[in-house]
Amino acid sequence: MEQRDPGLTHVAMLMGGWSSEREVSISSGKACTKGLEESGFKVTQVDVQPDIIDQLRDLKPDVAFNALHGKWGEDGHMQAILETMKIPYTHSGLLASALAMDKHLCKSAVARVRVPVVEHQVVQLCEAIDHDVMALPYVVKPVADGSSVGVHIVDRGSNSLASMVEGEGFDLDSKVMVERYVPGRELTCAVMGNVALGVTDIISGAGFYDYAAKYQPGGSEHILPADIPEAVYRRVQKYALSAHTELGCKGVSRSDFRYNDTEGTDGELIFMEINTQPGMTPTSLVPEMAAHAGHDFAQLLTWMINDAGLNR
Repeated sequence: MEQRDPGLTHVAMLMGGWSSEREVSISSGKACTKGLEESGFKVTQVDVQPDIIDQLRDLKPDVAFNALHGKWGEDGHMQAILETMKIPYTHSGLLASALAMDKHLCKSAVARVRVPVVEHQVVQLCEAIDHDVMALPYVVKPVADGSSVGVHIVDRGSNSLASMVEGEGFDLDSKVMVERYVPGRELTCAVMGNVALGVTDIISGAGFYDYAAKYQPGGSEHILPADIPEAVYRRVQKYALSAHTELGCKGVSRSDFRYNDTEGTDGELIFMEINTQPGMTPTSLVPEMAAHAGHDFAQLLTWMINDAGLNR
């Protein structure tokens, strides 16, 4: 791994953009800017707009720290621009980013290496609204989005899916993923390079780790290390590393799981999705996991800058 001299390295902090996760990206970008500047790097914040190529051409950075979240920044598009402009960048490359962003393709890929995935279907939203496409309860979510944006749990006691998505701007012809609801705990594990970090148990009053639980102070409680059987803990780490490797991820990723330890069950552990550009906000999980492994925030960010490259 290249060791970049902070005093000689100009970092473009790519943040903002125009996805549904714009505000989270800005929060991540600001936190990462502060951490890198404290380590001596020169950092220029770039609010990514459609003229990003001109922005980067004028800026001439040595490295791009990709703090974008969601569509366009996390799905391979920005990675393709950076590859074309030959600007080394953090996180995963074009193909891994695109695969991970598409929840169906991601599940298909990791299932090949015997990582257990939940039963699911991809249908048009209008079909999911018209009738139940699988037995209740189930979860409906966009095929390609992050931060639990647009995720809804449908059960017998809920309102209709039509009322849930009203006002969220969904196209009725858009594709959504419908997957079996797995009760129990929300577990997550980050991979840094080729090492699985600790496993966190996320406790949220919302019933699942929704947008508010992720980003609002006090929205969730993080238990690290997770208080689960040692064998399950190691399986989570194994599956997270397997998913990271099979998809070809680079830098830091974070995989999410459901662990059904409710009474009368056999402790089902299910991979849900992988985040190739996980949040780096004050309430985010990856900085906590890195700190638990002995890497403070500044050290984590410096490692990511040194890990940045091309042909990822």
